[in-house]
Amino acid sequence: MGLFGRPTRTDEEITTVSMDPPEQLEEVPGLPTPLSTTVIASGVTLTGNLRGEGVVQVEGVVEGEIELKGAMIVAATGRVKGPVTADVVQVAGHIEGGVLARDHMRLEKTGSLEGDVTTVSLVVEDGGRLNGRSSMLKPGSENPKYEAPAKSAPKEEKN
Repeated sequence: MGLFGRPTRTDEEITTVSMDPPEQLEEVPGLPTPLSTTVIASGVTLTGNLRGEGVVQVEGVVEGEIELKGAMIVAATGRVKGPVTADVVQVAGHIEGGVLARDHMRLEKTGSLEGDVTTVSLVVEDGGRLNGRSSMLKPGSENPKYEAPAKSAPKEEKN
């Protein structure tokens, strides 16, 4: 006698069902690899050159050259002393040095740049301060390079 008073089944009563092998599923494409984000926090000072890919947000201080394939964001508390090269540069803090923004640069109302800027597109919000020259690139310029302007010879005084 089987469980719960039922008669037990014999091997003849049990039927076996065969299943076809599982279908091959299409390989699901993976998500694109996100650009990494680096934050230099308020209260942190980084001295040296910074190179890489992704997004760098400066809330503290960076002293040195910055070269990125990606975006550079200088928060309101951020300070950068040195040249900056990136695809996109957004400034709400302060940069002291030249900027090459391969795509565009945005100088927000709390931002200031003491140096020259070379870019395809430049936005300076009301209140933003640009103390330097701007050079506009043509869209699609290949491998633009930032070149600091030649310093002019000191003027001689006439007596």
